[in-house]
Amino acid sequence: MQSVNRPRGLVVAGLGGGSGKSLVSVGLAAAFARQGRTVITFKKGPDYIDAGWLSLAAAHHCYNLDAFLMPAETMLQSFYEHAGQGEIIIVEGNRGLYDGVDSAGTYSTAELAKSLGLPILLVVDCTKTTRTVAAMVLGCQQLDKEVDLRGVVLNRVGSKRHEDIVRQAVEKYTGVPVVGAIPRSKHDVFPQRHLGITPCPEHSGAEEAIDSLAEKAMKYLDLVAVYKLMADVPEKLMTHDAVYSDSENISRIVRIGVLRDAAFQFYYAENLEALKEAGAELVEINALTASELPVIDGLYIGGGFPETSAGQLSANISFRQSVKMAAAQGLPIYAECGGLIYLGGSMVLEGEDFPLVGIFPVKFGLEKRPQAHGYTELETTGDNPFYPVGTEIKGHEFRYSKILSWTGKVDSLALEMKRGVGFVGGKDGLVYNNVLALYTHIHALGTPEWAPALVAKAREYSGK
Repeated sequence: MQSVNRPRGLVVAGLGGGSGKSLVSVGLAAAFARQGRTVITFKKGPDYIDAGWLSLAAAHHCYNLDAFLMPAETMLQSFYEHAGQGEIIIVEGNRGLYDGVDSAGTYSTAELAKSLGLPILLVVDCTKTTRTVAAMVLGCQQLDKEVDLRGVVLNRVGSKRHEDIVRQAVEKYTGVPVVGAIPRSKHDVFPQRHLGITPCPEHSGAEEAIDSLAEKAMKYLDLVAVYKLMADVPEKLMTHDAVYSDSENISRIVRIGVLRDAAFQFYYAENLEALKEAGAELVEINALTASELPVIDGLYIGGGFPETSAGQLSANISFRQSVKMAAAQGLPIYAECGGLIYLGGSMVLEGEDFPLVGIFPVKFGLEKRPQAHGYTELETTGDNPFYPVGTEIKGHEFRYSKILSWTGKVDSLALEMKRGVGFVGGKDGLVYNNVLALYTHIHALGTPEWAPALVAKAREYSGK
């Protein structure tokens, strides 16, 4: 393939969840990266886990595109800025191609592809189907003529004969080329747990999985054909506004710790970038192995799966005590979902009670079914360290955890849920000193107040 000056890209979509979008997206990113190309990946929606795998495959940060969480102009600006750093752009969609929040498909992968000006590579699960695959592709092609459906990948084909029949039917009735066919496999490269794929920090063979997917892509996908069906990323001369920076204090760098390990791994690249732009030096901390907090001016605890590491988190008593002591001394701490759980009293798993930090008198449990799953809208109604009263926030919540007991009062929670479940009683946001812990995850591009507020509080604490 010849070198290009402008990045070329496409959107990988499917007919639904589990169709094989991640397998193809990650495989393509890894395969093109192994050709020496600079690959920049994006994930549609608020997903952390797929983004983690895409990041590992491309050896570059993956960015999220979500027109619900952030203004459309902000989303597009982020896309053009980051896409400009690469040669190959892979955008992984979510759910089915036309699935959105309503019957009109608002916020769907199809609508995102149109706004980005990129074509669709459609992944179809061919299990127990042949000619019907052509009907499904034809339906996707005809439902919205503005959607540029340029290629199809057949997934889970059973045999060469099966592949030939489906390939011929798709190309005959739709005119869309089939650029790859992946055979059915007994081994799942991406083991499923909770909300979908197992996060790569918890996958003992993550690098081997990436290598396997790269090999699959090179063997079963026509990479030359895939590259040809890509489109040039539209040229947009959009300058970057340092919306997070505090010009008066930017020279005063503060150290903000970020818990990052197998238990806490859900961080948007944009959130970490926003903290840096606001004047923070980020210090990664492993809550499973560190004996105590290092010298920091603030702490950010993201989400993850603390339940899978509950034994280690609980056993690390000295670290838990250092977090609790720092909170008592006024260290600014912002915690989301898994971070909220960690700051609670304990978590009960299969009858065993695992003590945690103990800042908040909450006992958590884990259910087999989701307790909250979807977008949220909140309004700040109570005093807290980071959001002024009246601030409106959009976010999302994904959790299987359940509150077994809590000795606090609903009126003490700082945010009111306009949409979503929250902590309890239609509210979210537990507050203690300079600590705010909530179930809702936010994205810095949709909540531009967040990063400057955390850095400002850290600067104030540092000054003391």
